[in-house]
Amino acid sequence: MVKLSGRDEYPFYFGAGQELLKLAGELRKTMTPAEEVIWKKLRKRQVKNYRFRRQHPIKDFIVDFFCYDAILVIEIDGVVHDLISQKERDKQRTKILASLGIREIRFTNDEVINDNEKVIDRIETELSKI
Repeated sequence: MVKLSGRDEYPFYFGAGQELLKLAGELRKTMTPAEEVIWKKLRKRQVKNYRFRRQHPIKDFIVDFFCYDAILVIEIDGVVHDLISQKERDKQRTKILASLGIREIRFTNDEVINDNEKVIDRIETELSKI
């Protein structure tokens, strides 16, 4: 758990350190076009009244979107995720998330940009499973 200057501890960071919290804040300022598209749909509890956080630190990495109430991570993958080395890192990260009890769903940039209603439908389906 991380303690933030005078605020309560936040278990939803799953042990992420201060440096990662700072980096996540910087990443929120430079979202990709696909992340911006999906964020417009997720923000302000627009999907089944669930609150999502963007560029959220968990353990040793930063996820694109996280819903604490559903314990659900949403990742938007660009072309770098097609590389074999990145696929292996993604696989390991998915295992770590699962070991923490966190479900993860992934979408490509193309899915988000070209068929974001289908993406939202899939997110709603995952949220209905809890």
